[in-house]
Amino acid sequence: MVDQTYRLILHSEVNIYFLLFVLFSTICSYSFHWYLTSHSVIPSPRIKWVERNRNVHLIFFIIGLAGSGIFFFYLLPYWHWLLLSAIITFLYSAPKIPHPLFRALRKVALGKTIFLALVWMNVTTLLPILISGQPWQNDFTLFILSRFFLIYAICILFDYRDRQDDKAAGIRSLVTYLNEKGILYLFIFSLIVFAVSTLLLYSYNYTILSIIILLIPGIITACLYNYARRNFSDLFYYFILDGLMAFSALLLLIRSI
Repeated sequence: MVDQTYRLILHSEVNIYFLLFVLFSTICSYSFHWYLTSHSVIPSPRIKWVERNRNVHLIFFIIGLAGSGIFFFYLLPYWHWLLLSAIITFLYSAPKIPHPLFRALRKVALGKTIFLALVWMNVTTLLPILISGQPWQNDFTLFILSRFFLIYAICILFDYRDRQDDKAAGIRSLVTYLNEKGILYLFIFSLIVFAVSTLLLYSYNYTILSIIILLIPGIITACLYNYARRNFSDLFYYFILDGLMAFSALLLLIRSI
């Protein structure tokens, strides 16, 4: 997804230090999040595996933290952007920390879904643009909107699956607050903004093929809405839905070969 931003939007080679920083930061944040996750109302082989292998996540957290620290020093001129991203990332998992101060964050309305989508968009889209130092252009804004609302639509489905767990833990989000019709409207709104912002890229000399490739994951996500509300399997969510976030990047990479 980072490579896609460099290839499609910035028209430059990927910053290898930033790419490695994102790799280790992702390992760090995911391991931290899942180390703190030990229960689910919905039967999940993944949760059961986590409960049996918590030390594995602890080891990967340490590895990720060390790697992030190393490559952070290669990106010191952008420390303020990286620090802000780290804070946003931390806030997503913070409500899981067993301390009253962090448990209070569970009451923050709307936070969970928006934070997650914001983190994904920020790390894979906004940060590469900021680090590149290129003058801001209108197509940057459109691409950021496109990526955020596609990821947000996918996150809505994840929150729909997790809403019983979130309600039991007292974690609030739009999906736990809205009824079925409201969730559908939110999902449709997100995909409409995604589609419009993507199509408008055509006005900035993006090829029709590139536009189609960017739209494909959104079309698939829309088609999977009803199925995703019935099938909560780990394979479907962590392979198919998660994969849709990076699917256009994969297609663009294949096209360039």
